[in-house]
Formats: sequence, structure tokens, C-alpha cells
Amino acid sequence: QVQLVESGGGLMQPGGSLRLSCSTSGSIFSRYVMGWYRQAPGQQRELVATFTSADTTNYAASVKGRFTISRDSAKNAVYLQMNTLKPEDTAVYYCNAQHRVFVGQSYWGQGTQVTVSS
Repeated sequence: QVQLVESGGGLMQPGGSLRLSCSTSGSIFSRYVMGWYRQAPGQQRELVATFTSADTTNYAASVKGRFTISRDSAKNAVYLQMNTLKPEDTAVYYCNAQHRVFVGQSYWGQGTQVTVSS
């Protein structure tokens, strides 16, 4: 069982920055591909940024150049640095762990709210 706990959300003005953190239950990066997703009210959950199976990074077009995904194996944590925030970035942000081999094995955190508003 993989446990994921997100933190770092909050209210930010347009143009500001936030860093989200996802703490994982142990050393899982060798078995799981990590990513960030978001879901705005009335919308489907969408990919924001992920590591790929080759450990490169992949970003949604809407956040490319503004958001950066990173991880710290020593701390068993994944981060999402969000810069130049826009009101349309408002959503609940979720951390995801997808098994590298068993694609049906996927875990989600509880989510953290990000609100961008003046």
C-alpha cells in the first residue's frame, strides 16, 4: 500500500508562486512513476506534470515553462514548483503514484487546494 500526502496549497495572487509537496510512504520511486494532476470544479481531473518511465518529465501545455516537477529520493518526496500562477490554475492538486509495470496499480493523495485570485 502506497500512501501519499500533499501539502503546500493555499490562496495566492495572480503572478505569485507556490510549491506543493507530496510525501510518500517510503522509497517508491524505483517502482512507481510519480506525477501531479489537478481537478477544477465541474471539470475532469487532468495531468499537470509527471515523470515518465524513462525518468524524463512531461508537462501539460498550459503549465509548461511555469511549473516544474522534481523529486528528492532521500526525503521520499515529490514537488511541484508553480510560478506565474494564473486564476485558471485554481484547482485541487493531487499527487499520483503509478506502478511502472502493473499499470492498474495507481495511488492518489487526498489533494491540496490551490486558489489563485486577487
